[in-house]
Amino acid sequence: MRKSARVTLTLVAAVALAGCGRRRVDPCQDATFNEQACQDAVRSGGYYWGGTWYPMRYGQPYPYYYDRYRGYTSSGGAVTAAPAESYGRPGSSVVRGGFGSSGAAHGAESGGE
Repeated sequence: MRKSARVTLTLVAAVALAGCGRRRVDPCQDATFNEQACQDAVRSGGYYWGGTWYPMRYGQPYPYYYDRYRGYTSSGGAVTAAPAESYGRPGSSVVRGGFGSSGAAHGAESGGE
């Protein structure tokens, strides 16, 4: 792909994310890839975006989308992922990533040994 085409794709992705409140972003697309949200979307047959459910039919298992994303980035593709909170269910206070309080409690119990 020519450099100008990559710049154009990057700008398109940035513009798409600039209107996050108005436009949904598929977590399995190369330029907007979100690992946890994509795994959930493939497993669940869709994803939440801004509190709304968007059913999607993913024809491949999750590793296909991850490998495609890795190929995209290794060839210079830019990724502008939306915050994980954008993919949350309505009324959910779960923030993905890390071990949360259960991990902290476990670490405290072990005494750091």
